[in-house]
Amino acid sequence: MKASQFLAVLLAGTALIAGRAGADIAFRHAVTGETLNFEYGKPGGDTDAFKKFKETGKNPYNGDKTAIEKGHSLYLSACSGCHGHEAEGKLGPGLADDYWTYPRGATDVGLFEILWGGAQGMMGPQNTNLNADEMLRIMAWLRSIYKGDPAKAEWLK
Repeated sequence: MKASQFLAVLLAGTALIAGRAGADIAFRHAVTGETLNFEYGKPGGDTDAFKKFKETGKNPYNGDKTAIEKGHSLYLSACSGCHGHEAEGKLGPGLADDYWTYPRGATDVGLFEILWGGAQGMMGPQNTNLNADEMLRIMAWLRSIYKGDPAKAEWLK
């Protein structure tokens, strides 16, 4: 094998390994642990922000004022009936403090998993009511009203 061929093979192998390092995060159902399927659900959510979220596990809308405002509006129409107008809790638990029924909810990935796939009790999957991008915006609003201990705010780490 010539040096140029060896170099080409080496670079191709490096690119393959680097591609795997940036592979998407595995999203799992909060109760069953099964891998979530994003092929089904409300269309329109496969945005650049969602693609970035799937790679990094960090919500790119956290701290984005425009996304947070849209998230609040979406929250009021989709979530406030159960969780209260300011996420203080009602039929469903409060969402702006440190207590999570599912501890993974303290992370952006975990909160998204709960929204997409649902949980036990009355919290059904929201993937037909909200698309993935809308869920990220709601999550950004929830993070913006957080009243708990910043040391416990996993999404900030």
